[in-house]
Amino acid sequence: MLDRLNPRCRVPNDIASVTTLRPHAEVDPRSVGADPSALARAWWAIERLYASGAHPAIAVCLRRRGRVLLDRALGHARGNSPDDPPDAPKVAATPDTPFSILSASKPVAAMVAHLLDERDLLRLDDPICEYIPEFARHDKHTISLRHVLTHRAGVPNPPPDTMDPDLLERPEEIVELLCEQTPLWRPGTRLAYHAVTTGFLIAELVRVVTGKDIQTVLREEIREPLGLRWMRFGVEPEDVDRVAVNAFTGPLLVPPITTFFRRALGLDFYRAVELTNDTRFLTSVFPSANVVTTADELCRFYEMLRRGGELDGKRVFDRRTIVRATAEQSYLEPDMMLFLPFRYGMGFMLGAEWFSLYGPYTPHAFGHIGFTNVIGWADPERELSGAILTSGKPVAYEGIYYLFEALRQIGIACPRSLPGAIAGGTVCGAGPEP
Repeated sequence: MLDRLNPRCRVPNDIASVTTLRPHAEVDPRSVGADPSALARAWWAIERLYASGAHPAIAVCLRRRGRVLLDRALGHARGNSPDDPPDAPKVAATPDTPFSILSASKPVAAMVAHLLDERDLLRLDDPICEYIPEFARHDKHTISLRHVLTHRAGVPNPPPDTMDPDLLERPEEIVELLCEQTPLWRPGTRLAYHAVTTGFLIAELVRVVTGKDIQTVLREEIREPLGLRWMRFGVEPEDVDRVAVNAFTGPLLVPPITTFFRRALGLDFYRAVELTNDTRFLTSVFPSANVVTTADELCRFYEMLRRGGELDGKRVFDRRTIVRATAEQSYLEPDMMLFLPFRYGMGFMLGAEWFSLYGPYTPHAFGHIGFTNVIGWADPERELSGAILTSGKPVAYEGIYYLFEALRQIGIACPRSLPGAIAGGTVCGAGPEP
């Protein structure tokens, strides 16, 4: 009975037996100014997070000054979800295991839009209806791309049919649903996390101004220059079985939490978890939520942004584009959907001194979380980029403490060596680590 109220995956007594490291990838932390003891404590916290039973698989990659500190995976990509029988065939998770990173996909779609702005194909403050005339219906004529990227468009709740997996192969019908929406309030006046709607609007803008779909632009302009195998919206049909399976874990949800998720996602929480494993979802383009990548590749994406748009001699973005994308647009303003105060850039969730997704004392960090414990980020002050990918989908569980502890220890391991740094440049004003 208790197992049904709080489903968990099976955890072996010897966690080392389900741990995989990428051979010869990790450097001596001291060679990049990192504290080995704090880094060891961070990994211990990740192991405790896995031992909570909330995540069948966890993958972690950290870079400092461009060198790899951690590149490891724990658990199983398949076969060890709470619903799997004990004798189910198990597939070990490795550093090469791709995960669906869900809402952590938003910065990827956002940076495609920023690239088009950089190339003068559109402007951030242009009304969406200049490119998609039908979107002007129901008083949406003032909604701009900036509103979309900063969660101020006023259309945070997706129409229910938007989440129909059969509709994902017909994105023009999803865009029509969004055109028929009526804003909940005047665009630009309130902050409310747009979990689903933003991605489809960005994808349609990309199609209109380039004549190519967003998958193609992502491949040509970001994936191929960086030499990434995954980092794409969905996967090819033959790769579906390689993606880590998501699992509902943790205490069962009750109202009003279930009501919140239904409003934000357009469907029931449990159905949302099922959808992330649906072949139709995994082989389509769902720009807000279905980038599939590895921890190493997501970390490399953020390392490129931390370096001002260039990595391994390949320039992907102009330095000014990164600064603009990660500049503060909302300062700890209560979010009408998440009911918490967040700092937002244009496509990114920003860090803070105290209330931060990326650990304490991270005011210049930027990144994004994914449903529910997926995190990708960069912290220019610490010369750090990182990714923590998980396949469990708990909402509230005691083990989440260890995720926060891991992030805290990572910050201790990598002290602020460039006070006041921002992506692509430096600013003055940040003090020393307390």
